[in-house]
Amino acid sequence: MIFQLKIVIFYFRIQKILNITTMAFTKEEHKKWDTLVGQYIEEQRPPERIRDQVDLSYSIEDQSIEIFEIRPRFDNPEEKVREMAAKTTWVKRQQIWKVYWQRADMKWHGYEPVPQVDTLQEFLELVEEDEFACFWG
Repeated sequence: MIFQLKIVIFYFRIQKILNITTMAFTKEEHKKWDTLVGQYIEEQRPPERIRDQVDLSYSIEDQSIEIFEIRPRFDNPEEKVREMAAKTTWVKRQQIWKVYWQRADMKWHGYEPVPQVDTLQEFLELVEEDEFACFWG
C-alpha cells in the first residue's frame, strides 16, 4: 500500500515538474463535444434491425474521444466487445486535436497522413472519409 502511494505521489510530482496536464474537458466543452460526436455517431449507425450484430458508439474520457464498433464476441455472442476505430486527444497548450488509429497490435498510433487537426469536426470528417482504410478497415 505504501509503495502504491509513493508511485502516485511520484507521478504527480513528475507531472508538475514537466508541466503536464491531463485535465478533463470542462462541463461546457464536454456538452459541446458530446453533442457533436453524438450527432455524427447517430448519422453513421447501421439500421436498427442489425444493431444487435454491429453498432457504433463513442466515449469521452479526460481529454480524449474514442469511436468504436460494438459487436458480439466471436466465441461468446452474448458478450459484447468494442472494436476501436478512431481516437482524438485535445492538446490544450497547442490548441489542436491529435489523431490516432488502432493497429493490429491493439495500441493507438498517430495517424501519419494527418497527425493533427484544428477542430473536432475536421477529425470526424477525416474518420468518415477514411482515405487509407485505417479507421474502418
